[in-house]
Amino acid sequence: MDVLTFPRRGAGRLWLPARLAGALIVTAASLAACGGLDDDDDDGAFSQAVLVDQGRQIFRFDTFGDEAFWTDTLRLHEPLATLTPVDALAAGLKVDSEALPADVVAGIQNGTISLTSPATTLALLKLNAVIGVKGTVETVNGVDRLTRVGITCALCHSTVDDSFAPGVGKRLDGWPNRDLNPGAIIALSPALTPAQQAVYNSWGPGMYDPRFNLDGLNKPAVIPPAYGLQDIHRITVTGDGEEIAYWNRYVAVTQMGGRGTFSEPRLNVNVDNGPEDLVTAKLPALQAYQLSLAAPTPPAGSFDAAAATRGQAVFQGAGGCAACHSGPQFTDANTTLHPVTDSMAEPETPSYAARSATKLYRTSPLRGVWQHAPYFHDGSSATLADVVSRYNTRRSLGLTAQQQADLVEYLKSL
Repeated sequence: MDVLTFPRRGAGRLWLPARLAGALIVTAASLAACGGLDDDDDDGAFSQAVLVDQGRQIFRFDTFGDEAFWTDTLRLHEPLATLTPVDALAAGLKVDSEALPADVVAGIQNGTISLTSPATTLALLKLNAVIGVKGTVETVNGVDRLTRVGITCALCHSTVDDSFAPGVGKRLDGWPNRDLNPGAIIALSPALTPAQQAVYNSWGPGMYDPRFNLDGLNKPAVIPPAYGLQDIHRITVTGDGEEIAYWNRYVAVTQMGGRGTFSEPRLNVNVDNGPEDLVTAKLPALQAYQLSLAAPTPPAGSFDAAAATRGQAVFQGAGGCAACHSGPQFTDANTTLHPVTDSMAEPETPSYAARSATKLYRTSPLRGVWQHAPYFHDGSSATLADVVSRYNTRRSLGLTAQQQADLVEYLKSL
């Protein structure tokens, strides 16, 4: 396959990935005013609060130095500088409304600020309002120019509540951006060949292949949520790592192009984007923040409570769901990984599990499952009703139409 490579320090060459702000420190005095630092428990709570706050800033704004890849290698700043806000929103990029000054808000509302001008996109980047995109905008002879660009975790794993306009609103960290078309954005790079651009353009919104750059195969998976991971030790669909920090390092180094290293002997993968390590020291805080992100509760009135009660009985009984979707997080991932034959998305070509370190799948946790359609790692079921129907057919469960409908309502209630 024709895949762009570029040199890296260490052995070999690094395949093209298919894919800052400093830590905010809360002062002890301000926390004391809210509850005091009178004992060891308070000291521990304070330390954890600081760590989580640091992690929030890293998650939202830290590029791990990946500008070197997205700017110097892919030259992505060139096409991004020509995008209008309308174009950017169509590609699934989101805008943080709380980063917009009052005069900008008024200008958008009264039409004096154009949403069809690339200059507005540059202004939004200067305001650090485009979620997950860090741009350096310099004024040259009175004209703003985008000179460098990098990405952060929030690009794929945050969205907005659309409270200002579609694609513009308050941040929802941890929610997968299933509107985002990362392949189409990567394909804008002038450093790619038409054949490479075709691969990336084939992925579609909400889909991303985090292994394509390492094995040259092409089978994207849905962008996963980064919430509801507390007390779950295998947080990827194939359970490769025992903690979030494993996957954060993998993504930061091998996908984002951050300055650091990642090694996985089970896959014979060794990536060194050194010599400076801008990843390792940030992993504890980043993990702490992600573990603080609870799965969202279902909106009021979004499910039939009586049907959900009946559906719970189906879940625990005739449906057999609780055998694997067990415990408070509805997953046995901490103790068990499953063969590919247990996956409702298999057989597939190429097999996603076969490309992983474990060659197995974990049971997906179900808290907040109402929020992140489509389902299965390949996004092959558009709705929860489709999921239940597939299980009923593939496993010959013999559930009636009423039982299936009740089970869907229960899933919507989680």
